[in-house]
Amino acid sequence: MFTTLTWRYIFSDCKYLNTQCGMSDEVKKIFVVDDDEMLSLALEDYLERKTTHQVHLFETGEECLKHLEEDPDIIILDYNLNSVHKNAANGLIILEAIKSRNKGIKVVMLSSQEANGIVLQTIDLGAEQYVVKDEDAFDKIVSICNNKK
Repeated sequence: MFTTLTWRYIFSDCKYLNTQCGMSDEVKKIFVVDDDEMLSLALEDYLERKTTHQVHLFETGEECLKHLEEDPDIIILDYNLNSVHKNAANGLIILEAIKSRNKGIKVVMLSSQEANGIVLQTIDLGAEQYVVKDEDAFDKIVSICNNKK
């Protein structure tokens, strides 16, 4: 059985396969910030299978902020981040903190919240995209990460 590292090696040497699989040639550093461990692990696995990007998981926004100096290309940020850690800041507060430190980091909100007001609020605060957690969410995130919106 091939490991993710093996697939990365195979795909990095074959631009034809990268093109056919929808993979980007550029390796990006992606932070996933979500307190739902199962979802985070599933998204990490999906991104590692569908892209060549490096994925780092964080359970809270505060953990993510401690690692901003690692200069991520994209942060996938959940809106509600306090289901496990009750005192954790929500996604809006973390989004504001990220943008106040580095306006150039692309932030994509990932949430089950579908209210237009929440979507507009996150976009106003600097989120590039808002993805609703549905059956197409992971594919949308892969597309965004590969700059294919």
